[in-house]
Amino acid sequence: MSTVRIGVIREGKVPPDHRVPLSPEQCTRAMREHPNLEIKVQPSPIRKFTDGDYEAHGITLQDDLSDCDILIGVKEVPLEMLIPNKTYLFFSHTLKLQPYNAKLLREILDKKIRLIDYEAITDKNDKRLIGFGRYAGIVGCYNGLRTYGLKHGLYELKPAHQCEDRKEMEGELLKVRFIQGFKLVLTGFGRVGHGAREILDLLPIKEVDADTFLNADFDGPVFTHLGTDQYNARKSDGGFDKAEFYDDPSGYESTFPRFAHVADMYIACHFYGEGAPFLYTREDIRHPDWSIDTVADISCDIDGPVASTIQPSTIADPIYGYDPATEQVVDFRAENAIAVMAVDNLPCELPKDASEDFGEEFIKHVMPLLVNGDQDDILWRATETTLEGELTPHFAYLKDYAKA
Repeated sequence: MSTVRIGVIREGKVPPDHRVPLSPEQCTRAMREHPNLEIKVQPSPIRKFTDGDYEAHGITLQDDLSDCDILIGVKEVPLEMLIPNKTYLFFSHTLKLQPYNAKLLREILDKKIRLIDYEAITDKNDKRLIGFGRYAGIVGCYNGLRTYGLKHGLYELKPAHQCEDRKEMEGELLKVRFIQGFKLVLTGFGRVGHGAREILDLLPIKEVDADTFLNADFDGPVFTHLGTDQYNARKSDGGFDKAEFYDDPSGYESTFPRFAHVADMYIACHFYGEGAPFLYTREDIRHPDWSIDTVADISCDIDGPVASTIQPSTIADPIYGYDPATEQVVDFRAENAIAVMAVDNLPCELPKDASEDFGEEFIKHVMPLLVNGDQDDILWRATETTLEGELTPHFAYLKDYAKA
């Protein structure tokens, strides 16, 4: 069996990303499980796992990775760092024709690089096999609770990115306090939503069903977790058909505002499909019964289905206020403002834990295919470009985009 050489590249995108696709321990474990595998790591001064951590696990540090067959990273690779005629795996952010990465895809084609995009690695049921969604939910929920505490002057949590790891971050949750009768609504049941639930499960807050949430009063804090059918309804008769909705949602409208009239806080973890109804509009927010004053928009679709999210926020400055009257950004502590947390790179705040979680998925779902072969075409379906400098048939729609 021929040797497969994989190189872990240093992250070159600015601002710097401290995550890695494989931790030192995961590198050694992968090579132990696959005797024909060699892993080398490009030195980096910014990783949460240091060069010394990799050396301590016996991993070869090597600045020039041109002798590796496959190069893996996390974020987009700067053009000047791309090595021709190699196979790369990273999040390219080109699948949705993002304008800022058209030049990257053109360079990849020109350098005859095979690009496998993590975002497109799915099983036969089109379910994603690898990603950072879980930690987006974990950090986003924590950030939302931090936002709520600051908005109401109830408590102050240490920013997640200032915590050494998830354990320290979770220790901060002991400070969380809720107003009497506090109600929280959560949307989304994917990786992100389940990640958020991991944080909520650590708090003294009770889950209730949607009808109870809407109609009952409580002494203690409660939350409800909504599926798509609970905040969308057919315009004609109020019904819901899942297949119909996902095929053509134009005949549906949002029923989410009824939850916004009784809730104090909203955590958005759903996936929004093009053409689906917005959960709430700017006009909805001006309704006299609107009661949500804190939104953690982990999905972070700008000017989209969560109308108070009018811009992304940053790890350094994670909270802004949305004024329903002026539809402008204001101080989030202002009396009539909705406090919005809309950081769009949440897993970066816990780089060590997020990297380890991602690495486990990589070892389970991707590594065997790279080393032993891709019999079920899982990687082929996620391959955007070939070593011949061409787009694959399933990504042919990127042709004009790559020329832009």
